[in-house]
Amino acid sequence: MNSILVYLFLGVSLAAPIGPVKSVLLHTGLKNGFFHAWFFSLGSLATDVLYMGLVYFGIGKFIDSPLLQIILWSFGCFVLLYTGIENLLTLKKNELDTKTRNCDRLRKSIMTGFLMSLLNPLTILFWLGIYGSILAKSANIATGYQIILNSSAILVGIMLVDFIMSSLSNGARRLLSSKLLTCVSILSSLSLIGFGIFFGIQAFQALF
Repeated sequence: MNSILVYLFLGVSLAAPIGPVKSVLLHTGLKNGFFHAWFFSLGSLATDVLYMGLVYFGIGKFIDSPLLQIILWSFGCFVLLYTGIENLLTLKKNELDTKTRNCDRLRKSIMTGFLMSLLNPLTILFWLGIYGSILAKSANIATGYQIILNSSAILVGIMLVDFIMSSLSNGARRLLSSKLLTCVSILSSLSLIGFGIFFGIQAFQALF
């Protein structure tokens, strides 16, 4: 039980920092409400499960290749710059949609979460570094069942943080004025652009 709590706390600790994916989650909640932010987080979680499986089955070591890292940094740069600039250009279009369009947006939110997390080098480095180290450390002392249980505890910790952030962004959306929401959206977009530039620098340094 203590082991499960440790891994649960590890998931919470890893999910709490505000990175590019969390910035988009908060922006999505401020823009469209709780369910859009929550579906975005579920898409991101699907990527976590995917990378977890790749590392567990030993395929993750191929991501260490320099060429693939350059590609990942470059794609991450493009996605974040595109998202940040698009958010800035569509600030005045954040009006409520009809019920049908909201359903479409929920599907869009989950796909956006999946793709953003999939192309985020920081996500990949986390699963290769931290989760890979956990597997290496526990390989000789833990059974397959215990590894799955501990991995599930990490995912539950991540889901808990995402749920809290989705709720907070939805509450802020209801309480804040439209002007203040616009300012928050601008800051969030600039944050994404900043991360995109950082990823671009990493790609440039890896290439040269």
